[in-house]
Parts: sequence; C-alpha cells; structure tokens
Amino acid sequence: MKKKLVVLTGAGISAESGIKTFRDSDGLWEGHDVMEVATPEGWYKNQELVLDFYNKRRQQLKEVNPNLGHIILAELEKDFDVYIITQNVDDLHERAGSTKVLHLHGELLKVRSIQNKNLILDWTEDLNTGDFDANGHQLRPHIVWFGEEVPALEEAIDITETADYFAVIGTSLQVYPAAGLISYVPSTTPVFYIDPKPISIPNIRNKVETIAKFASEGVADLREKLKSI
Repeated sequence: MKKKLVVLTGAGISAESGIKTFRDSDGLWEGHDVMEVATPEGWYKNQELVLDFYNKRRQQLKEVNPNLGHIILAELEKDFDVYIITQNVDDLHERAGSTKVLHLHGELLKVRSIQNKNLILDWTEDLNTGDFDANGHQLRPHIVWFGEEVPALEEAIDITETADYFAVIGTSLQVYPAAGLISYVPSTTPVFYIDPKPISIPNIRNKVETIAKFASEGVADLREKLKSI
C-alpha cells in the first residue's frame, strides 16, 4: 500500500506560472483592495466590479501553464497516495495531472447560485449580471470570500489526520483556517516546509525539515528526500 503524502499549497506555487500572489506587498490584489473584490460586502456594493475582476482572472488563467512544481507533485502519484489541499483557486494542479485536489477557497472555473450554495456550475467564460441559474437567481464566482465559511475545511482536516508525510508549499501559513491544518498532522508524521522565506511554525510537535527555495526547485528536492526515506 502506498504511503499517503498530503500537500498544502498556496500562492507561491502558482506565482511561478505567472499568477500574481493573492496579496502583493502593498496589500492589493491585482491593484484592487481585497475588501472591494473578495468580500460579500464588496459584492453587494459593486457587483459589476467583482464580476469584472474575476472575469479578468479567469481569462488570465487561460494564458498560464503548470510549472515544474505542479508537474512533480502529479508525478509523485506513481509512488505515493498524494492528496493536494490547495488555497489556490486556479486549476494548475489538475492540468498537471494531479487526481486528488481539494480547493479550500473555491475554484475560478466554477460559479454558483447566490440562492443555493450547493448549485455549482463549471464556467470558463465571462460571468455577467443577468447570468442566472434555472430558477432565475444570479450566479456569482465560486470563491470563498473573506468572512465566509470554508465548506471544504472538515474534509481537509480528515485528510490531514491520515497523512504519513505532510508538505507545505508556497504558503506563508498566515491565512486561517487553512494555516490551522498543520495542527491536525499526526505528531509522528514528518513535515516538509518549502518556501523561499520560511517563517517559524509555532507550536508544532512534528519534526520539520525546511527547504528554503521557490516551489519548483523545492518540490524537486522534496522528491529526492522522499525517495531516501
């Protein structure tokens, strides 16, 4: 039976494909105040702005490709039972070939009804005012905005609790509740932390091996380390 490798990925792995990190150093996301484009309040204040913002992100996604980090993680399925829990809303893990991907913060290529959060549709083109579900309710981006619950969190915790190996790639571990997953890793499970500017992980019981590199190079190192265990 293959050992289970659980991987938590963040914006850092997508950044190498050309997708800007969620929040730049100036506190903006693609030039926008996140409170204007990533909150329910922003949606009700200016729906057109929010729709336009995600339409541009959706179009940008068509112009980028998975990088070596995504590809190596997919290839690791040959030797491990790999589960990827990602904070990213892009589909680069899937396009690289990963088969078990859980999106904590939603997916850019899906939309949902404002009336029924369980009515989720695949969506690859622009989403506009007047795009309704079958019952006449406006569709919105299938994104978990600030202030909204994270529906996939319980499943992510269940996956994390069964990890034989756990890797953190390209995330600052500052965004909760995703960052809190580290506390559910079994105490005997080795943790690999890949980030060019790693921080200290507070209150962790596990043995942590830090790889202070960008995602692609760091994942290549991770592959070699897992082979030697």
